[in-house]
Amino acid sequence: MMLSIVVLALVTAQRLGELVLAEYNTRRLRAQGAVETGADHYVFIVLLHGAWLLGLWAFAWDRPVNLALLAVFVLLQAGRVWVIATLGSRWTTRIITLPGAPLVTRGPYRFVSHPNYVVVALEIAVLPVAFGLVGYAIVFSLLNAAMMWVRIRSEARALSAATAGAQPG
Repeated sequence: MMLSIVVLALVTAQRLGELVLAEYNTRRLRAQGAVETGADHYVFIVLLHGAWLLGLWAFAWDRPVNLALLAVFVLLQAGRVWVIATLGSRWTTRIITLPGAPLVTRGPYRFVSHPNYVVVALEIAVLPVAFGLVGYAIVFSLLNAAMMWVRIRSEARALSAATAGAQPG
């Protein structure tokens, strides 16, 4: 089997698994009184990421893989795992806030406010380039940047409101 197919299959399985985990965490958080913000733009994030992955299947399945860039992508997965492990049951793909819960300030959050978005932005660029799809990486990076401009503003407002009076955690 070609390495490109293996890589795409693993990324697809990872993303589907993360959606299952995110849905589980979302249900648990809502049961604790958490609220969602930004639901109106969530569908566009799902469409963007779905299109990115489907497009990679369409254009990269039979292309050679740059092993150095694949190694960078694998390192980014360590960052992704670090973010998910740090947030634990609070990690989800939606903006879900638990009123009164403190902001997470440990793990990668000690260094950057939105480490998951940094990892995702790099993944969106690095994996297509690993397949030699530079233009594809640029287009989806620009689309993701526009989406993150909306998302981060929405998330900042939600976190500010939810953590009013909470102690850092």
